[in-house]
Amino acid sequence: MGAFNDLIQSETPVLVDFYADWCQPCKAMGPIIQEVARAMEGRGRVVKVNIDKNQDAARHFNVTAVPTFIIFKKGQVLWRHAGMIDKPSLLRTMEANS
Repeated sequence: MGAFNDLIQSETPVLVDFYADWCQPCKAMGPIIQEVARAMEGRGRVVKVNIDKNQDAARHFNVTAVPTFIIFKKGQVLWRHAGMIDKPSLLRTMEANS
């Protein structure tokens, strides 16, 4: 989890998308997450974390449902949301925390 911890220490917001390959809502969110990543380029990062391959990170941040989105800045959790979310809401939240 060392590289993950380094990543979330960023001065700019980092949106972490906790997902699973078998999760249909996660698949539906894929294009929205990519669009948010493009829109936030240079002002924030978007990272996808597969909970089946990164169980320690999922357990550490108490991810019990997928998709779960968490925004980190300087290692702190600023916001979290479980379930699907629309692009405008996600963008507004990222921009509010940048």
